[in-house]
Formats: sequence, structure tokens, C-alpha cells
Amino acid sequence: MTWDSPSLRANPKDQSPSLVVAIDNEERAQNEHPSVYTAKEPASVDFGTHNRVRILLLPGVIILAAAAVLIQTGLLKGYGSAVDSVFYYATFAIGLLLAWRFHSSRVFSALILLLLAQRAVEFFSENRAPMPGPGLKALEAVSFLIPLNFALLALARERGFTFAAAVPRLALLFFESVFVAVICRPEPLAGPGLFHGALLNRGWFRWTEIPQISLLMFVVVFTGLLVHAFTHRKPLESGFVWALLSFFLALNIGAVGARAYVATAAVILAVSIVETSYAMAYHDELTGLRSRRAFNDATARLEAPYTLAAVDIDHFKSVNDTYGHDTGDEVLALVAAKLAHVTGGGQAYRVGGEEFSILFAGKSVAEVMPDLENLRVEIEQSGFRLRGRDRRTIPRGPDRRATAQKKSSRRKANSSTTPGYLRVTVSIGVAEPTAKKPTFEEVMDLADQALYRAKDGGRNRVEVAATTRTRGKKKAAGNTV
Repeated sequence: MTWDSPSLRANPKDQSPSLVVAIDNEERAQNEHPSVYTAKEPASVDFGTHNRVRILLLPGVIILAAAAVLIQTGLLKGYGSAVDSVFYYATFAIGLLLAWRFHSSRVFSALILLLLAQRAVEFFSENRAPMPGPGLKALEAVSFLIPLNFALLALARERGFTFAAAVPRLALLFFESVFVAVICRPEPLAGPGLFHGALLNRGWFRWTEIPQISLLMFVVVFTGLLVHAFTHRKPLESGFVWALLSFFLALNIGAVGARAYVATAAVILAVSIVETSYAMAYHDELTGLRSRRAFNDATARLEAPYTLAAVDIDHFKSVNDTYGHDTGDEVLALVAAKLAHVTGGGQAYRVGGEEFSILFAGKSVAEVMPDLENLRVEIEQSGFRLRGRDRRTIPRGPDRRATAQKKSSRRKANSSTTPGYLRVTVSIGVAEPTAKKPTFEEVMDLADQALYRAKDGGRNRVEVAATTRTRGKKKAAGNTV
């Protein structure tokens, strides 16, 4: 049983590359620019709105909601000393240790900022209510600086604990500490006018000591971080959102319960590190598909019946050699985006390089063959638009023009019907457990053998394992078509 492309059936042994490029007519204009490849559609895995919302809300919202219930209902009153000392410092110690261990300098910096900010408010207010002048000034300054710093940290690129990354953050922290210390001096000195201006009616904000400019900063930064976390779909980014909200609640609750909310912010950031590490271990960063580790875990729990499909990008090495690894990464992302939406209940995994696997739990080969053929056709019909010519493989010198002409002629001889596009195809080998081959290792070996036959048969086709194919022929022998 073989499913292949109609264009290959006439010549199944054709070994011509299945990656074909046609050059646009405006060659002279294109030669003035470096190669740029863009997909006909976004080459990234879209996990859907449901998963985006789940990553955004969990577990940060649950942690914050649980803490709010405990604090607002007074359930922690009998444990005030334990929360203010043991739990508070333990959460920061664990968070800082996790951030250091997982090389997350952004979370490490955020935890230091929260610790110092809360300490500044406590020091200048002397834990008195209502707050004295210096304590109120400290709260005003901290309420403005923390959202600003969170925005900078959330948008910054993670560079680990390097000297180049630490110096700017330490310098900023030093100047901010000096600023807070200066405006909180015990002398009768009014705080900066920035914090005392009224953007709206002051009566609307009697419920908080936070100045209006700081409230505006909170709203803007919180909204920006919310959008950033929703689009990036990473637990660490959502952790910044809910940690900021927890600190905002700490500033509004007063001395009692403030440390509990700040500790909650530290817990949220620490858990986000663990969640991010889990996501990195079980998901491929480039394609967004589940990784080899997730594949191994899934196969350990797999029970018959099931179908395994081994997928390999045709001539992928030629893409990297000819157009560079950046284009190769785009090809991988394009194929992964198609695999992520395979029909028939299949789950796609990237198991290495240009190799992918699809597991169909509870499905036979016959049930999933139409889905795999549709997947092959959909990938074949997708491609990249070539906006410029790749010149990096052409050496400089007197023969450069002749070399370019030879490459152009060779490409045109194998060009696709659509000018200016890079065509991508895959070969697929399919297998299922049988009486003679019941283990997953044997099924995987059968799928690999079927994949090799698909490659030898001309590529861009779906090939079923020999045992399944033979059984299918015997069943079909009794039918007359």
C-alpha cells in the first residue's frame, strides 16, 4: 500500500531534488539585496487561544487567588510571625536559588527588587499606620519604580549571569536606591511633584495611598506585560504579570499582610522558573512541538492499537548547504506548523534534526492513511517565497558571474510551476504493532524501514510498513475492483 504524489507515479525512481526554486525575472534588482525568505503563511506552531489562555493564567492566577483568600479572610492571623519571618525569607531564598541554578538573571533581579522595595517601605514607615512622611514617600517612589523595572526585565533578553548583563542592572539599582534614600530624608522636604499631581479627581482614589501617576504606570505596564505574555506563550512571561499584581496588592493592604503578598510574588516567579524549565524539557524551542523526551514518555504509556508515522523532510541537508541554517530553521518551523494540526487525533513530536514522529493512539494504519496523505499534500502545497538570491555560496572572483549563471540554469531546469517559491516535501513511513512485531521498538523499526522505502521510491510519498502492506494485499485479493 503506497500513497504518493501523482507527479511521482510516472517515474517513481526519480531522484531529482524536491526542493525547487524559480528565480523572479527582476534578477538585477534582487542581486542588490541579501537573500530573504518568507513563508506563504506564518511558519510557527499556533497552539490556539485555549492553550494561550491556559499558559497565561496558570499557575500564577491560582497561586495569587489562594494567597488572597488566606490573607483577606484572616486565616493567616494566627501565623503572623511565621509568615513575616520564616515563610517570607524562605520564599525569596528558594526563588533566588532557583533563578541562579537555572541561569535566569531576569527573575533573580526581579526578586532582589521586590525584596529591597519592601524593605525600603518598611524601614521608612517603621511599620506604623498611618504611614509617616518618609514612609509615604518611599511607597510613592517604590510604586512608580517597580512597574518600570518589571517592564524592563520582562522585555529584556535573557543573558544569564554575565558581567555585561549585570553591570547595567546594578547601576540602575544603585541610582534608584539613592533616589529613594534622598526623597525619604527625615528633613521636612516635600516629595517630587511627579507623585503629587492629579490626573483625575482625587476623590476617586481615596482607597489607596499610591499616587495617580504610579497607578497609571501600573495599569500601562500590567496591560503591556499581559499582551506580551499572551503572545509569547511562556510561563516565565506570565509570572512577571501576576508577580507585579501581587506586589500592587501588597502596597495597598498596609503593614498587615504586605509581606504575605510580596512573598506570594516571589512564589509566582519561582514557580514560573520551574514551569519554564519543564516546557523547555518537553517542548522543542524552535518548532514548538513536543520534544524527544515527551515522545519517550508518551511511548512508555502507549498501548495497542496505535499507529506510528515517521516523517522526514526531503533533501533537508541541501537546504542548509545551499541557503543556510536560518532558511533551514524556517523550513522546520513550516513543516512543524503543519504537523501540529494533523487530523485523525495524531500528536506530533520533533525527535531530532529534520525528523518528526506522529503517534495515533487507538488508531489503525487504515484509519490514519487519509489523514497522512492530506498532511503530505498540504506540506507540498506550502512553500517559501524567494525575495532575493542567496549569494553566500558563490565565491568572489572573475568566475562569479559564470557560476551564478550555471546555478540559475540548473534551478530553472527543475523549476516549479510557481515562480519565486521554495517547495518543501516530506516522506512518511507508517507502521503499527502486529502479532510478530508487538513492541514499540519493533514498530519504530518498521516505520523507519517504510520511510527508507519512501525515500528510495522517489520521496514525497507515504509508505506503509511491509508487514502491514502484505496483510493489506491479502485482504484485497478476495475483492474484485
